Amino acid sequence: MRKFSWGHEKRYNNFAAYQRRIYGERVQKVTVDAGFTCPNRDGAVARGGCIYCNNESFNPGYNDARKSITLQIEEGIEFLERRYKAKKFIVYFQPYSNTYAPLDTLKRYYEEALSAHPQIQGLTIGTRPDCVDEAKIAYLEELAKQYDITIEYGLESISDETLRRINRGHDVQSYLNALEMTRGRDIKICTHMIFGFPWEDKRQWIDSAAWLSEQTFDFLKVHQLHIVKDTALARMYEKKPFELFSYQAYFEIITDFLERLSPRIVIQRLFGEAPLATVIAPNWGIRNYKLLEIFDTFLDERNSWQGKFFKKD
Repeated sequence: MRKFSWGHEKRYNNFAAYQRRIYGERVQKVTVDAGFTCPNRDGAVARGGCIYCNNESFNPGYNDARKSITLQIEEGIEFLERRYKAKKFIVYFQPYSNTYAPLDTLKRYYEEALSAHPQIQGLTIGTRPDCVDEAKIAYLEELAKQYDITIEYGLESISDETLRRINRGHDVQSYLNALEMTRGRDIKICTHMIFGFPWEDKRQWIDSAAWLSEQTFDFLKVHQLHIVKDTALARMYEKKPFELFSYQAYFEIITDFLERLSPRIVIQRLFGEAPLATVIAPNWGIRNYKLLEIFDTFLDERNSWQGKFFKKD
């Protein structure tokens, strides 16, 4: 079988293979909830949060901000060892904006997490690009000398108009400023994108590949737009439903996107999945692991791969 520039037969530069190359085995993320909020929820820049956001839709079940960080990690590792036979772990600060607190508070949480279990390799910190500053990044740079540290910046769209309409409370330039502050400091960077906002179109999503390829970051997470309960987007959808992707249509979009994306970018996620108890639409009735299998076959049949049409200046 053909090997691609990232060193394996998978038709995109996927994160699982990247981890095996770095660690020699699977490394599992243990999600924790430290009780943070966001500046577009508490009034610092806006109220109500992003119109699509209900963090219950991606809570794995053992998270509870009322529990200590250590207890959440212990329960999470017990579950992940049993389910995946994993032996190494990254603590994932996921819900809301996990740099949105004074530095002393962040140090207390992060250092508790790093010392909670002997097989913890580092941290992944989900946040917004307007919730970092030089002091926080300098601290993460120090941690990165000993641990595997990734910061995840939620961008979601490269359109300022979309960021305004979804109530992000920051613009694209804030993301670029955060990249500039973070790069070159041994901190890995992950960017989040969402495809499917009803006022955007196929050309915008495909063209975003070239723009993203010009930026300096390591990992990318993309997923289809979900409508989940108890969100402003759900209320909009119920009042005036709009078209959402079928999985076949999403395959077409994400493949066109990947073909134009730099092969150096490692793909952490291509599909989102929300619990049936929270999701309104779309409900494809296929679990993510199965979607990935179907997608691999789709790429084979189309003879497509990440970077197929990527043009490096």
